Amino acid sequence: MTTKRPQGHLLVIEDHRDIAVTICEALETAGYDVDYAANGVAGLALATAHDFDTIVLDVGLPRIDGLDVCRRIRAQAGAQTPVLFLTARDTLQDKLAGFDAGGDDYLVKPFALEELEARVGVLVRRYRGALPRGVLSVGPLSIDLQTHRLARDGVEIRLSPVGMKLMALLMTRAPALVTRADMEREIWGDRPPDSDALRSHLYSLRKAVDKPFERALIRTIAGVGYRLADD
Repeated sequence: MTTKRPQGHLLVIEDHRDIAVTICEALETAGYDVDYAANGVAGLALATAHDFDTIVLDVGLPRIDGLDVCRRIRAQAGAQTPVLFLTARDTLQDKLAGFDAGGDDYLVKPFALEELEARVGVLVRRYRGALPRGVLSVGPLSIDLQTHRLARDGVEIRLSPVGMKLMALLMTRAPALVTRADMEREIWGDRPPDSDALRSHLYSLRKAVDKPFERALIRTIAGVGYRLADD
């Protein structure tokens, strides 16, 4: 049996429980993988630790309001994840404040779930379409995402299909952190294998990319994930 991959990975940050449940259930029914946070602090932690296709963000949050959450997300290595603001504030100045904070779209409460799904769908498609499709370069590394060729200092490096996916993910996000959960989702969707297969793939990747050269580029962030950096 083939498991259908989610349409996208979303984060909903909303402190009103009933509204949050309704939103999450609607988006999950629409085929998305949805994570949830009930306040700005928890939401910011999730947003900066994982790679989401879109963040649905309430403005009036406790602890850290939605505008500040968005600003901090944008400050994290220039994160480009789309942000859809939800708010009861409907004046032009409120909307301008949301866009100025780095928001991509603005939906005023109360709203129809069909409109929310439509707006999220547009942002997800736009974000995925904006991902690099040509050649990526990080320090001495370059990867052609069309031909799947990787080189370091002009020396071609052969990788397995999984290794190439991991390398492209690390280079796309560099120098930002890529969590283990993000890597597993990139390779296996929402059903990673039970064994520690990711560790084996990363061992092979480092052996090919770093071991033959003088310095390591793939850095381990203990207990969290990995980052690619040419410091």
